Amino acid sequence: MDDDSLLEAALLGYQNQLEQIDRNIAELQSRMWAEGAGPSWGTAKPVRRGLGPAARKRIADAQKKRWAEFHKQKQRGGK
Repeated sequence: MDDDSLLEAALLGYQNQLEQIDRNIAELQSRMWAEGAGPSWGTAKPVRRGLGPAARKRIADAQKKRWAEFHKQKQRGGK
């Protein structure tokens, strides 16, 4: 696995973790608002930025390419 592939894989992992954290924060905030407490900094809901379809496709294509290279190396007896 070359450095670029490793960095891309790490980035994908961090993005997934960030999305999970954002979901957890949104869930906690919705619980607070449902109980009437509300956040102390204001009442506006946070804007959750997601990935667009094109970005998802680029990520999926890159991951498929990495897996194909991994399997090709494995068949050749490489690492």
